[in-house]
Amino acid sequence: MNDGSLARFATPLLARRDHHRPSVFRPENMLREARRQKGLGAGRVPRVCVLDPDGDICDHVRRHRDARPSGAWACYHTRLWEWEQDGVPHGIVGCAVGGSFSVLVAEQLFVSGCEFLISIASAGQIADTVPPPCYILIARALRDEGTSHHYVPPAEYARLDPALQTLSINAFRDAGIAVQVGASWTTDAPFRETAEMIAARKSAGILTVEMEAAALYAFAEARDVPVVCLAHVSNQLGCVDGDFEKGDGNGVLGSMALISTLTSAWRASRAFASEAGTGSREEGALSVNL
Repeated sequence: MNDGSLARFATPLLARRDHHRPSVFRPENMLREARRQKGLGAGRVPRVCVLDPDGDICDHVRRHRDARPSGAWACYHTRLWEWEQDGVPHGIVGCAVGGSFSVLVAEQLFVSGCEFLISIASAGQIADTVPPPCYILIARALRDEGTSHHYVPPAEYARLDPALQTLSINAFRDAGIAVQVGASWTTDAPFRETAEMIAARKSAGILTVEMEAAALYAFAEARDVPVVCLAHVSNQLGCVDGDFEKGDGNGVLGSMALISTLTSAWRASRAFASEAGTGSREEGALSVNL
């Protein structure tokens, strides 16, 4: 196989040029048929929703927060659980692992009534400065996966919206919650994290590796919806005994505090924007340079 044919077959995602064109297959159409088949009426999911790839937060709210299955969620592939936190309805989907699955769910959440999405995913340590367990607000995610390339044109990173980044940093600081801010490596192939790739990512200033953020940020940019991704660094890639420990209570209480803090800050920003007549998003927020 010559170089020309290799390039032709190896880069179909990068050759795509129709990112601005609408899809024929739409999430609202699939959900319409799902509701028909399941006998579900019209309804809306909570405005604040959470993606929990590991499922630990989902298990916690079911056991300790009286979470119940949503009657408005028609998705064929997942269950949405609803509970109240600080008097605010929340929804959560557990075990949607990887970029394509997480965006499949996110697409359906936002056409079902979600207005703010938080993802908290278990992640592996890349930089020496983030020993597990700890949390990272993912400001930019290396697009070493496929889904993001279907939503936005080629670029090295997908990025958190600058206004949401500022809002999140300020909220965590004001709440006294220790969260680092930095870059992540989003991969589709966790068992292909070779020593060479890890060294290259570390030299590029990347802190952690996970499987969802780049896809979710590209989706958020394309759909103009608010999504915040947090990495819960829980492991050293299985290279030490006693790895994959998330902290006290399997890290759930820390994750719940992050959800509560982000929700409060987002709701306050919406109220301020509404009073100022500027819409639902912060305007004029400063970006944090990384």
